[in-house]
Amino acid sequence: MRITHLLHSCILVEYSGTSVLFDPGTFSSGFEQLTGLDAILVTHQHPDHADPARLPALIEANPDAVRYADPQTAAQLNERGDAGSWSVIGPGQRLSVGAFTVRGTGGRHAVIHPELPVVDNISYILDTDEQVGAFCHPGDALYIPFEKIDVLALPAAAPWLKLSEPIDYLRAVNPRVAFPIHQGVQSDAGVNVHNSRITEMAPEGTEFRVLESGVPTSL
Repeated sequence: MRITHLLHSCILVEYSGTSVLFDPGTFSSGFEQLTGLDAILVTHQHPDHADPARLPALIEANPDAVRYADPQTAAQLNERGDAGSWSVIGPGQRLSVGAFTVRGTGGRHAVIHPELPVVDNISYILDTDEQVGAFCHPGDALYIPFEKIDVLALPAAAPWLKLSEPIDYLRAVNPRVAFPIHQGVQSDAGVNVHNSRITEMAPEGTEFRVLESGVPTSL
């Protein structure tokens, strides 16, 4: 499986001729040039995960890509009229996309503040014929899937997050490999502090890797 981190929470996952893009948002770059995608998957409605200004061009360049999002986001994008037609995926639902089985899980965004509404958030798990739980993108949630995950995209920083939480989440999931996402909200110094601490405190058996932006990496 080949993974390209396109900054923040935008991830391109490629396997056996199938390409799936997650969360093309405002803090991400490099997804604008992509063509030949099989699926575009959005975890939730916040613009750092679904950029309303750039989504129409991405969809135009990938007209055959299936598009799925949580119920609230799908409704919002379908109402816009310029972002194509989006289908809903909910917890417990699954679909086939080329070499992947895509599963939805979780369902709710992490609490930012008790006075703010909690929006939908779908965490995604990708299965292959060779590996159930090959990849997990949780979006903005620390949902523990309670199954073996091979590669985890780890939310490492967020307005709703403190450093102990991604460490505890990483230990709970205990994947073979994890890499940090959602760090567009941090300064360079903050990124280094967070990643160094997570590296030190990763569970035994988990490799924590920082992926170079835009560079495909086999995991």
